[in-house]
Amino acid sequence: MARILIADDEDSMRRLVARALAMDGHETVTAEDGAEALDRLVSEAGQYDLLLTDIRMPVMDGIALALAVTRDFPEVTILLMTGFADQRERASNLDAIIHDVVVKPFSVADIRTAVADALASRRPAGPALI
Repeated sequence: MARILIADDEDSMRRLVARALAMDGHETVTAEDGAEALDRLVSEAGQYDLLLTDIRMPVMDGIALALAVTRDFPEVTILLMTGFADQRERASNLDAIIHDVVVKPFSVADIRTAVADALASRRPAGPALI
């Protein structure tokens, strides 16, 4: 299954999403904001299949995080979350670098489906060099 980094400043949202994705067998790691998420990505050399991040967070928001991740770890698929219409609008020009924006509130089924769709869209890895 996939390794997923979840960044959201709301503890209850991080826990809900992590539990929902664990139901599908995914390994999840959480971060409280974009800066912590980027630190985790850097320290682990981008070894994540998917970044699932809220847009509106303190310290570093999800859009700044998405731009940094795309620059430094282009193989990581990005899925944004937000409950704010103005934040969805800010993300509308990021179609080239993000898979989608999931609108809060969402159900467990909704987030599991969105993640499955994002993971299915990933480019297959190239052949291994032996």
